[in-house]
Amino acid sequence: MHTRPTRSALYIPGSKDRALDKARGLPVDVILFDLEDAVAPDAKIAARDTLFAALAGGGYGPRQRIVRINGLDTQWGRADAAAVAAMDCDAILLPKVNSPDDVDALAALVPDLPIWAMMETPQSVLNAAHIAAHPRMAGFVMGTNDLAKDMGSRGRPALMMALQMCLLAAKAAGIVALDGVYNAFQDDDGLRAECAEGRDLGFDGKTLIHPAQIAIANAAFGPTMDDIALAHRQIAAFAAAEAQGQGVAVVDGKIVENLHIVTAKATLAKAEAIAALESA
Repeated sequence: MHTRPTRSALYIPGSKDRALDKARGLPVDVILFDLEDAVAPDAKIAARDTLFAALAGGGYGPRQRIVRINGLDTQWGRADAAAVAAMDCDAILLPKVNSPDDVDALAALVPDLPIWAMMETPQSVLNAAHIAAHPRMAGFVMGTNDLAKDMGSRGRPALMMALQMCLLAAKAAGIVALDGVYNAFQDDDGLRAECAEGRDLGFDGKTLIHPAQIAIANAAFGPTMDDIALAHRQIAAFAAAEAQGQGVAVVDGKIVENLHIVTAKATLAKAEAIAALESA
């Protein structure tokens, strides 16, 4: 079980000093510092130095700091990887990962950092289990816009099989899985609904394109007070049942077995981790 919060993961352009500074004060769990899509071609080289300086300056607290580089098949990718290897960050994110071979190529360039993969092509989905099982792989980020483009599909329902295949692979390998972005950043109700769907599918959090989306994602992917109270009651009831030599308990008219206690303890651990992050 992952206890380090990943409810919200905000893309920040690595080339913009103002955005990099503003990110220091945002209540987001993960910052995805972007050297790829958010940076214009003529700014990509300078962005490495800008981002290096920002990370060296610190101030991002306990948030996870993950840097997305350009693909290794581009003119910038290999130099990006070398630059990120020297940055003060927690992981490196590789776009358009199609197979474990792509992960191997990055691992050879960056020997120490955990690797995350953008899952955003039909081939990446079909190879998801093999990619997730790579010993350096730490997390999946769904690239739903690029995936929809490659598939020629419209609407989230058309992506559901791909989302679930990547989720299954991530859960089997014990790595993090983050849902794709919601493009209509001014549509709070739509974002709230998509976050709830992603949470119910099993995603650990959602990638975001605007700071205004953070609060909704944090609320959706974090345990509620009711969730926490239920977890405490389940644990107490099961302990009492065990003390009487029974293997099940009943809470709110529902059977509680050991598997529910595993989930309850994970809920409490997540709540504690979120509280620690928010108080840091």
